[in-house]
Order: sequence, then C-alpha cells, then structure tokens
Amino acid sequence: MAEMQTLARPYADAVFELAEAQGQLDDWSQALTALSAIVSNEDVVLLMDNPEIADSRMADVVIEVGNSDLNEGARNLVRLLVENDRLSLAPAIATLYEQRKADAEHRVDVRVTSAVEFSEEQRSALAKSLEKRLDRSVRLTFEQDENVIGGAVIRAGDMVIDGSLRAQLERMRQSLAH
Repeated sequence: MAEMQTLARPYADAVFELAEAQGQLDDWSQALTALSAIVSNEDVVLLMDNPEIADSRMADVVIEVGNSDLNEGARNLVRLLVENDRLSLAPAIATLYEQRKADAEHRVDVRVTSAVEFSEEQRSALAKSLEKRLDRSVRLTFEQDENVIGGAVIRAGDMVIDGSLRAQLERMRQSLAH
C-alpha cells in the first residue's frame, strides 16, 4: 500500500496543481472519483490484467466508460497512466488528491465509529469540539460497529482518538496483567 502511495503521489500532486491553477478543484475531484470507481470495477481489472489488450484500447475503454464524468484533462491522465502502466494507481491518486484538496481548504475529514447512532445534537457538539481542537473545519462521517461496545473511535487523517469502551477494557486488562 505504501508503495502505491509513493508511486501515486507525483500524479496526485501534478493533478492538484493543475486543478488549483485552473480553479477546478471540485471538477477534478469528481473526475478522479469516477476514474477510481471505473478502475476498481472487476471487469475493468480483468481487462487491465490482460496482456493482449493494447494500451490504446485500454485507454479508450476507460474513457468510454467514464464518458461525461471525465473532463479532457482526466482523459489525458488516463492515457498517461495507461502508457506508464500505472492505471491501477487511480484510486490512490484520488485519495492523495482529496488529502491535498482538504489541506488547501483547511478542512479535515473525520470518521467516527460508534456502537450506537449519534443524535443530531451530539453530532453538532462533536463537530464543534473537533473544529476547535484541530483548528480546521470538519466534515464528519459516522459509522456503527457493535464491536466498539460503547464510546467512539475518531479518525482524522493520521490521528486516532480511541475513546471506545473496548479500548478502555483492553488498557485495563494490560494494566492488570503487569
């Protein structure tokens, strides 16, 4: 995974710089999301793994599937990735691009995992608290996982705040074992 990130980074950086210069951050975000979905499709993966498919045909297939979701720049990116045998990096490129975009917008995406659903009031309070702590605007996504037992696990970029009952019990178990 780290190798894919390393290989994808120059492409993501170049696309971000182009998008920023053209004032098309959202357009590129949509195009990269579409390209990532196309490249992740099982049928397309089989085509990418088939050595009998010519590069130009592979690029044409991806561009045709993407149709109106891929702007001209994204179509050129597809051709470049196919030519360099890097089409499989599209999902990593999209992820890195979104990270750069979030940084530029002084925003952070936060994933909150809890055993129970948060009320609107709790969501709002958590968002305000995280914005203050992280000094950024926050975009929250919530997911439920009964294994959390209670509390929540908050992931914001590389930062993880594990306030789950499960983690607390594990820390207590380790403490008692020593």
